[in-house]
Amino acid sequence: MKNLIVAIVFGISIFGFTDTASSQSKIGYISTEELIGVMPEAEKANTELQEYQGALQQQYASYLKELNELDSLFAKDSATMSKATKELKRNDMIALYQKVQGWQQNSQQMIGQKQQELLGPIQKKAIDNIKAVAKEGGYNYIFEAGSLLVSPPADDILPLVKKKMGIVDKAPAAAPKTGAGATKKP
Repeated sequence: MKNLIVAIVFGISIFGFTDTASSQSKIGYISTEELIGVMPEAEKANTELQEYQGALQQQYASYLKELNELDSLFAKDSATMSKATKELKRNDMIALYQKVQGWQQNSQQMIGQKQQELLGPIQKKAIDNIKAVAKEGGYNYIFEAGSLLVSPPADDILPLVKKKMGIVDKAPAAAPKTGAGATKKP
């Protein structure tokens, strides 16, 4: 976020102070989200992440079922239990309840870690290819599509990056648009 703000301030200062600077600079934009969305490895990573989430949810359901069964048994048999046995069973239920509560929190952290593990290399690959296309194309600035409210005309480099990565569009390409906000969807 800090880098984005710095880039925006830097971009505005360059565009605002001199028209000659912007005419000498080659500017492009790209939607990294859209790029990552069409990468084949992203689809595989999303599938793997969904399977991981499913496994965590199954484990949670198992803990919850165990807790409910223990609670039912306790309610059913507590009248015949000694005071010491009731205390032990109650402590078991409290421990299991705490485990269930902790599992919910830990599973969210585990999902976040798994997401970073799976998507981190994909994001790095996308950024590396964006940088390579920018260098090859002589672009001085590449902005995230939609991050600037006002910008001079720029090139959408998404098709160039997709071509460099060997990604073929499944649908026919739309007419090219200009400006950083051109790829925004309602």
